[in-house]
Amino acid sequence: MFGRHGTAVVMSSLALVASSVVWAPAGQAHEPVHGENVLCTGSSTSTYNPPLTLLPRPTHVQTHASYTCGVGPGRTVPATGDLDGKSPSASCITVNSPRLKEVVHYGDGKQSSIAYDSSTTVRVAGVLVVRMSGRVVEGRGEGLTAHRTVAALPGELPTSCLLSGLEGSSGEAQLEIGS
Repeated sequence: MFGRHGTAVVMSSLALVASSVVWAPAGQAHEPVHGENVLCTGSSTSTYNPPLTLLPRPTHVQTHASYTCGVGPGRTVPATGDLDGKSPSASCITVNSPRLKEVVHYGDGKQSSIAYDSSTTVRVAGVLVVRMSGRVVEGRGEGLTAHRTVAALPGELPTSCLLSGLEGSSGEAQLEIGS
C-alpha cells in the first residue's frame, strides 16, 4: 500500500472532479425540482458476502455512504446512501457490480432512487477504484444520469485474499446526478 500520501492523492482527485461540476444556468431555475443536478462527496463502507478471494464468484455487496450534497448553487445538505445488490463475479482484483441500486436520503427530507446498470473497476497500488453509471428512477433528479465513483482501500491486509478473503472495504465516494 502507499499510505497516507496515496490516500491524499485519491481524495484530492475526487475533490478536483467535484469542483468541476457546472450548475444549471439561472434561466433554467424554473424547471421542476426533480430535474436538479446534485453532487455528493463523502465516505463509503462496503461489505462482501462471501468475502472476496482471488477467484471470481457471485458476491452480495452492501454499501453505506455518508455524504455532503450540493443540491443547488451555495446549498448543501447531509445525506446517506445505501446500496445493495449482487456482483456476478467479484474477486480481490475486481468488483463487477453492474446491477446495484442506491437509495439516497437527503437531510431536507427528499430522496433519490438510483439504478446502476454498468460499472468499471481499476486497481492501482492497492486502491480499488469503482465507477458505476445509471439513472435516477425516482425522486430528486428523476430521469437524470447518475455516476458514483469510489476509491476504496481494503479493510484487511491484501494477504487476506489468499486466506479467508476480504470482508469489506472503505474509502471516499462521489455521486454525480445530472450533467
